[in-house]
Amino acid sequence: MTQQTEFDHHSAACTADPVDYYRSFREQCPVGRTEAHGGFVYTTRYADVARIARDDDTFSSSRASSGVDRVAIVIPSGPGLEQYPIELDPPESTGYRDLINPLLTPDAVESLRPMIARHATRVVDAFIEHGSADFVRDLTNPLPAAVTLDWLGFPEQDWARLAGPIHDIFAAPADSDRARRGAEGLAYMERRIREIIRERRAEPTSDATSVLAAQTGPDGLPYGEDELVSVIGLLIAGGVDTTTSLTGSVLVHLSRHPDQLRRLIDSPDLLDSATEEFLRAFAPSQSMARTARADTEIGGCPVRAGERVLIPWVAANHDPAVFPDPAEVRLDRDAARHLSFGIGTHRCAGAHLARAMFREMITQVLTRLPGFRVLEEGLVAYPTRGNQSGWDAIPAVFPPGPRLGPGTRSASFGQALSFEVVVAGAEPVADGVLALTLTRAGGGDLPAWEPGAHLEFRLPSGRVRQYSLCGDPAERDRYRVAVLREQNGRGGSAEMHEIAREGVVVGVRGPRNHFPLVPAEDYLFVAGGIGVTPILAMARAVARRGGTFRVLYGGRSRATMAFRDELAGYAGGNAELVPQDEFGLPDLDALLASAGPSTAIYCCGPAGMIEAVERACERLSVSDRLHVERFGAGDDLETVFDPAAGTAFDVHLARTGRTVRVRPDQRLIEAVREAVPGLSYDCEKGYCGACETRVLAGTPEHRDSLLTAEEREAGRTMMICVGRSRSPRLVLDL
Repeated sequence: MTQQTEFDHHSAACTADPVDYYRSFREQCPVGRTEAHGGFVYTTRYADVARIARDDDTFSSSRASSGVDRVAIVIPSGPGLEQYPIELDPPESTGYRDLINPLLTPDAVESLRPMIARHATRVVDAFIEHGSADFVRDLTNPLPAAVTLDWLGFPEQDWARLAGPIHDIFAAPADSDRARRGAEGLAYMERRIREIIRERRAEPTSDATSVLAAQTGPDGLPYGEDELVSVIGLLIAGGVDTTTSLTGSVLVHLSRHPDQLRRLIDSPDLLDSATEEFLRAFAPSQSMARTARADTEIGGCPVRAGERVLIPWVAANHDPAVFPDPAEVRLDRDAARHLSFGIGTHRCAGAHLARAMFREMITQVLTRLPGFRVLEEGLVAYPTRGNQSGWDAIPAVFPPGPRLGPGTRSASFGQALSFEVVVAGAEPVADGVLALTLTRAGGGDLPAWEPGAHLEFRLPSGRVRQYSLCGDPAERDRYRVAVLREQNGRGGSAEMHEIAREGVVVGVRGPRNHFPLVPAEDYLFVAGGIGVTPILAMARAVARRGGTFRVLYGGRSRATMAFRDELAGYAGGNAELVPQDEFGLPDLDALLASAGPSTAIYCCGPAGMIEAVERACERLSVSDRLHVERFGAGDDLETVFDPAAGTAFDVHLARTGRTVRVRPDQRLIEAVREAVPGLSYDCEKGYCGACETRVLAGTPEHRDSLLTAEEREAGRTMMICVGRSRSPRLVLDL
């Protein structure tokens, strides 16, 4: 039976530390029933939250199912304009998602970046000379408001007037005067939305409201004014305060952790992975709710039809079954599985826009206000973090800086490039290790890089893998990487070996450098196995400039140690090769104790070796000089499959009427995207569910890690970012 508990996500204990609050319930009673707020069932585990959010047949988002004409997707429910499509269930919600998705694709958001940067520069210019600001009032609230409302076509005089009420609704205590003012502001927003819809229908422009107002629904008729008011209201609410919340929480965190602030400044391309980790750790929307349509069970606990069910994204994002050491914020963690944008049919359509606004605000701070400090004594948090987390005030000080003025952007900050490379050669360099020479597809120079950089490969299967660049940065016409075929891996290295044929084209992103070579008087490089690749580039660079360094390079045997002769050529007598079958394990304490006070220590290799070096550095009190690089072999929850099994097949798109051919070396989503420009997708790893598509005919090959065994067997839906077909032809509901 379900345990009755005193759970309340709006309690003072949860507001003080929601992560620890959910952890305690996850460990003691992961699914339970509470009488708080009229009674509901709560959950705490990632698997339960994801299952409920994706199961629209069993768990409804609609007001009709909840039995009251109040907001149905939060607990407690409250008054408010009905929000399409998130308060509807499929198929009623599908047309509204089809309406807004084309406006928020990655390509569509990319076209908005100059506008976002222009607003960000203007907003920061307004306070940068003062040396102090309230980041909420002066940055994180006005920037998303200006971007969202400008995109929708609202005139500038509306921006501040509408931004305030939305923030008030989230930040003010329930039934307070401020909350009532917020409600009055939302009534004004509704009137303005109606006025602008009518204006755009009479005289269309190029803004998003004009596009929405011109569309027709599944019945071929124009959308009604009430429908568009609901959709646009949701776009405004979702676009403004959620990004305000995330950015504010990250600024507070970076002020409290100056080491991570400095790391982002020094390694700006780390912001890509850090953004997903920040989303995981500081989810703006902490929880949502569903209503059970029929008697069911969650995690072994019975749930009755009509009961309300809490699905806390914050609890899922901190489930150690999915995210090891979840309380830690790790800037280089692969946090793509986070649920901060939701999952399933109601996953946030504006995810790409939210990331773009967040990134621009953080870039402005890191490049123009790098010495900022939040004044802790002036922080004002939201009164409850049950549904929404954030800050009402974030006072900060910083060295005053210059205004940039209109038309000037802040410095470019670590945006990784995506492009294609061609395999120009593959050479065995050790047992199980291939060195690949890559050139740019279409010819020309490749992006510049520095020692420590890596490339991210998007493989034909949809897998994503990172490999260190180990060639010569001076050779701009080619890259070199080396790939160890992992016998017990998850298939990524095997797929790299499969495609290592001259002429094969593969998509990459980067170069990125999370392992930069810092200036130092002396270096000690410690490499293990394939971890020699970034060390090789570093040794070459230091040797060329006449610097001093030593290298210790270990491996199971000489035959498994790639580039040993090349490394020895750079290091001469300062290279120590330690094959384990000949010499055993190296004496790390003695090695590290010999490092001088100005020696920078670099280590890359297997996890066990890195951990041993870290422990030795702690014992010798030299951890502050240690730099490490870790690469995983892929997500532990990633589906394992044979990449050589991919064959060509046809996909018929039922709604568009087109049939496309998917090549063996092509991802399904790449073929479909050419025919469906407004396609919804995000992680492209089979994690997030944004591209889940109904299968009308054929047998899909599931390569995601989201669908259950029963869903895979049924074959009714698939993740087209990684999935393929077992039959010669698939028919998809696109």
